[in-house]
Amino acid sequence: MVPQAKLALITGGSRGIGRGIALALARAGFGVVVNYVAHREAAEECLRLCEAARPRGSDAPCLLYQADISRAEERERLLSFVMREGGWLDLLVNNAGVAPAARVDLLQATEESFDRLMAINLKAPFFLTQATANLWLARLGELPPERARPKVINISSISAETASSDRGDYCVSKAGLSMVTRLFAARLAEFGIYVYELRPGIIKTEMTAPVQDKYERLIAQGLTPIRRWGTPEDVGRAVVCIAQDTFSFSTGEVMNVDGGFHLRRL
Repeated sequence: MVPQAKLALITGGSRGIGRGIALALARAGFGVVVNYVAHREAAEECLRLCEAARPRGSDAPCLLYQADISRAEERERLLSFVMREGGWLDLLVNNAGVAPAARVDLLQATEESFDRLMAINLKAPFFLTQATANLWLARLGELPPERARPKVINISSISAETASSDRGDYCVSKAGLSMVTRLFAARLAEFGIYVYELRPGIIKTEMTAPVQDKYERLIAQGLTPIRRWGTPEDVGRAVVCIAQDTFSFSTGEVMNVDGGFHLRRL
C-alpha cells in the first residue's frame, strides 16, 4: 500500500543546493531522503533542520542514507532503502554533482578529472533515473487515482549552455545532463511520469566560494539582470513548485533559476 505522505529523494542533499531543496520540500510537507557520500555531520545537521521544518503534526519521514551513486551497487542499495523505509517515492531530485578539483585550461584538461565528473555528474543520474523509473513502472498500478504520478527533477547548471574553457569537463557533464532530461521526458511521458531540468545560475555555496570575488564583481557589473547572488533557497522553492504538480502539462522543460543570466541583451 502506498503511504499517504509524499516522499522525495535528494541526492547530494547534505549541503548547498541539495540542503536548500531538502528543507524546502520538508517545509512543504514532503518526506525527504537525504543522500550523501562523505559529509556525515553536515548530513545529520540537514536532517535535523528538515525535521524542524516540517508542518506541525506532520508524520512525513525524514531519512538519511549514505551512498556513492556513481557506483551501481550503491544506487541499488539506496533505492532498496527508500522503498523499504518509505514505501513509495514521489520525487527523484538528481542534485549530486561535483566541480573539477582545479580549474584548468581546456588545453591542459586531464582524463582523470573528466572521468570523475562524468561518473558523478552524468552517469550517476542517468542510471539512477533508469532504475527508479523501472521501479515506478512496476508499481504504478498501486497508486490511488487521486495521487499524482511521480516526477524527476535534474539539477543542471547555466554551464550546460555557457562555455567556461577553464572547466570544460564540468560544462560537458551538465550539457549531457540536460539531454538526459529530454531523453527520459520523452520516454516516460506516456506513463504520466514527467521529467524537468532546473538550471541554477550563480548560487552562493561552497562550490562557488573559491571564485566569490570574481562573481561579486561580475554581478555588480550587470552580469545578471537581477543583481544578487542566488541562494539554495531559490532553487528549493522552484523544486517545490514542480513537486506540487504545478506544471502538469509540461515535461522536458528547463526552468532557469539564474537571475535572468540566460537572457540575451543588447
